[in-house]
Amino acid sequence: MVAKIAQPSKQGFIMKIVHQEKFIAGLTRGLKGALPGIEAQNRMAHKVRRRKMTPPDDVRIACVLALFYPKNNEWHTVLMERVSNTIRDKHKGQISFPGGKLEEHDASFEAAALREAKEEVNVNPKEVRVLGRLTELYIPVSNFLVYPVVGFSEEVPDLKPEPSEVANILEVPFEHFMRTEHVKTADLKIAPHITLREVPYFDINGQMLWGATAMMMSELLEVVKTI
Repeated sequence: MVAKIAQPSKQGFIMKIVHQEKFIAGLTRGLKGALPGIEAQNRMAHKVRRRKMTPPDDVRIACVLALFYPKNNEWHTVLMERVSNTIRDKHKGQISFPGGKLEEHDASFEAAALREAKEEVNVNPKEVRVLGRLTELYIPVSNFLVYPVVGFSEEVPDLKPEPSEVANILEVPFEHFMRTEHVKTADLKIAPHITLREVPYFDINGQMLWGATAMMMSELLEVVKTI
């Protein structure tokens, strides 16, 4: 299922697409310059994550795709809700960018992110222009070092979930994440005897975008604000 998240819009070049190429050029420059990095990531991190973590020697590499595309005269991005009926996935049931493990045959981090986006939500790699990367982020619980790739598509992607991995697809206007009323905190029970207190998250119509993906989104927001 593809969930279309509708929110009231307001004036502004982020929300209303007036100068598409100017925005994309500005975003590209921002990604190639000095990135906001861990400081921006930590704005949406739980307090136990607000320190620099050095990945171990056996760390695994993963790549995700943050995709911008125009729809209904607004910039949108695509997120996915991971399936909950798998034991191996440390992030089951969570909201995330499309992405996954870097494979030996992937030519680059960008190639891996595009391949995973195709496999999980049917984004056509040929329609995506890669703009750059955000700061890599280590996730201790799954021992992944994640490289976030930012891309742009002139076409609205023909999104379709891969049922074995994706429970739901969310198309969200990017402006949604810029509204302060959608940034909240909550106590989150992650195991029978473990509850994280005051976890920051983005509220997407009642669904929580938290953890590593929220941290990546926080840095992306900072890059966009500089345009």
